[in-house]
Amino acid sequence: MLKACYSPRYFAKTHTNSMEKLTAVADVLRTEKMVELIDPGIIDAEILKRLHHPQFVEAFLSGETAFATIQGFKPWNEQLRDAILSVQAGQLIGAEIALKEGIAANIAQGFHHASYESGAAYCTFNGLALVAKQNPEKRIFILDCDQHGGDGTAIFTNRMTNLINFSIFGIRFGCKAGERSLTRYIHPKQGNFDLYREAVFEAFQYASRWETDLIIYQAGMDCHQHDKYGSKWFTTELLFERDRIVFEMAKKMKIPLLFVLAGGYQLLDDLVPLHVNTFKAANEIYFPKKG
Repeated sequence: MLKACYSPRYFAKTHTNSMEKLTAVADVLRTEKMVELIDPGIIDAEILKRLHHPQFVEAFLSGETAFATIQGFKPWNEQLRDAILSVQAGQLIGAEIALKEGIAANIAQGFHHASYESGAAYCTFNGLALVAKQNPEKRIFILDCDQHGGDGTAIFTNRMTNLINFSIFGIRFGCKAGERSLTRYIHPKQGNFDLYREAVFEAFQYASRWETDLIIYQAGMDCHQHDKYGSKWFTTELLFERDRIVFEMAKKMKIPLLFVLAGGYQLLDDLVPLHVNTFKAANEIYFPKKG
């Protein structure tokens, strides 16, 4: 069975549904018995201080300055603090499981806009770069399929030679190309799924040449045609097909893969099924029902 990191501590009430959706997705997965849920505990803050500026980490832990809410979640509270610390623990445990078993998930999002000095755009700490920082002997390849470019991760590629960020997006969001930051823009109105599929194949070719040890797949749902940031041509069916292609390629090429939820800004009733579809696709590829 697919293993997914999650704890009730992941839940936090904020002015968006970004953290609430994690519990909503986990509840469906539990009810439909689609995953084995793994409680990852809470990360040691000292680990985060090796990745981010220590003053920023301390500010978030204490909630005493504007730095604590610079990522956009207001007001700061202990529930939010513990949720973020648990989510980050899930990144590391999820990566461990994926490296051992070939596939794992963290029912979490909010990573790729955070840079060394601070969080941004509902991303407090960069859990993608965190995996690379904690596994310096491993080559970590980020396949970022959020509608917004992974600008924070792109910056971290300048600090870590074992990290590559391949970002496919419809909104650049300041994401810059570089030696280990590859960007592919697919127009929200004039693009199409053929172009998107081509970009995904290109990412896997690059990951293979680089002899990647682990892919972290950001399965963003803000690409969806009904999302306020979405691409008009990106239907529910095509998002499911995107997920299937990613899982098929990773399994076929025998590259371990950890996946996370990434963005989505619709009402929970519309958004949760889109995220659940990613888990359906993963189960279909990695754990097909016999008979």
